Amino acid sequence: MNIVFDLDGTLIDSAPDIQAVSEIILGQLGKEPLTIAETRSFVGEGAKVLVSRMMAARGIEETPESHARIYGDFVAQYEYAVEKAVFYPGVVDALAVLKAAGHRLGLCTNKPELPARAVIRHMGLEPTFDAVVAAGMIDSRKPEPDMLLKTVEDMGGGATLYVGDSEIDAETARRAEIPFALYTEGYRKSPIAAMPHDWSFDHFDRLQEIVIEAVARQTAAE
Repeated sequence: MNIVFDLDGTLIDSAPDIQAVSEIILGQLGKEPLTIAETRSFVGEGAKVLVSRMMAARGIEETPESHARIYGDFVAQYEYAVEKAVFYPGVVDALAVLKAAGHRLGLCTNKPELPARAVIRHMGLEPTFDAVVAAGMIDSRKPEPDMLLKTVEDMGGGATLYVGDSEIDAETARRAEIPFALYTEGYRKSPIAAMPHDWSFDHFDRLQEIVIEAVARQTAAE
């Protein structure tokens, strides 16, 4: 089975790195950095949306020119902001178990490609994934289904489970018509019951059981 993961808020908590970048960028503008709570609430729809939310939160007028300038500065720092990211509990073991069981693993993230690949490399995940699709690699982003479908295509197609943490991920899976497992301890803002999902879990030691159930469901449907 293909198992595709979101990155920020699902496999890793990268909010401290993003907060550190905001401190640099906003400090240059004489503004207070984002709090960690603000940072987590702004993540999920890509860096351009995050920058817009950051500007609004600090009363910075957004024009196409000002956004382009701040976004450019943000991404230039973002590529190297990897030191504070941490795995959620159980992630490393879960990925190893799934890989050893013969499942194909993919990554589908709204994080821009260069920062995404930098943090994957830093966290030692490069050998783990059979396919990676990040923001900017195609002309679409989640919750449109194209990035997820492209990830599945790059993995060779076939039965797929998508694993994510947010409303954006839930909607992406719905639009792509792919079963969805919701990690509840990430960056979601809505109650679990309000988000479409096939499974939910609060620790990655549960994921192998979910994958077994997803495989059984797929087999029964064939």
